[in-house]
Amino acid sequence: MKKSILSLFVLATITMNVACKGEKNETGEAGEVATATAESTTYKVDTQTSVIEWVGSKPAGKHNGTINLKSGEVAVKNDSIQSGKFVIDMNSIVVTDLKPGDGKEDLEAHLKGTGDKEGEDHFFNVGKFPEGMFEITSITSENGKTTVNGNLTLKGITKPVTFPATVAYEGNNMTLTSDSFQINRTHWNVNYASKSIFDDLKDKFVNDEIELVVKLKATK
Repeated sequence: MKKSILSLFVLATITMNVACKGEKNETGEAGEVATATAESTTYKVDTQTSVIEWVGSKPAGKHNGTINLKSGEVAVKNDSIQSGKFVIDMNSIVVTDLKPGDGKEDLEAHLKGTGDKEGEDHFFNVGKFPEGMFEITSITSENGKTTVNGNLTLKGITKPVTFPATVAYEGNNMTLTSDSFQINRTHWNVNYASKSIFDDLKDKFVNDEIELVVKLKATK
């Protein structure tokens, strides 16, 4: 059965392994959420076109998929992001590399925890935790590249996440596209088949790191 092959995401992490792909950062505490000034303009996230792409892997291979946003908004002043809050729809976890009838449904159910009772908390337990959240704590920009710092909440646990991104404005629209970055799922108690948690897995483990790419489109 392919249902036990994955660790996911959604969203992004720092005792956490967060940053550009392959980089590791030290653990930190969740930061104070950024606030916008009265002069800022609010951009509403287009939930139909915004997406978080994920890749999870183990020695035998990998799987990839997407997670959608339920809602979100970004405060912008003079083409500079001041704050942002995004609600992640954990029920929207989709596996995109498998076809229906070829393990897709089983793996999606395993990731969501909607299959058998024993496996409901192996990964994201969407029955108990249907939403995740990302809130921006600060933004820095240098040489056309933006670094986004924020708090990611999954399974009721909030940890800091940092990732580089490209932000662009055109008319009433803004886009934010992150570079590929990694989070360590175990820092949100997503512990299934983690060799850092369980010492008897031999080669039957799932890697702790989840690779993520965030693609946002918002309109004022």
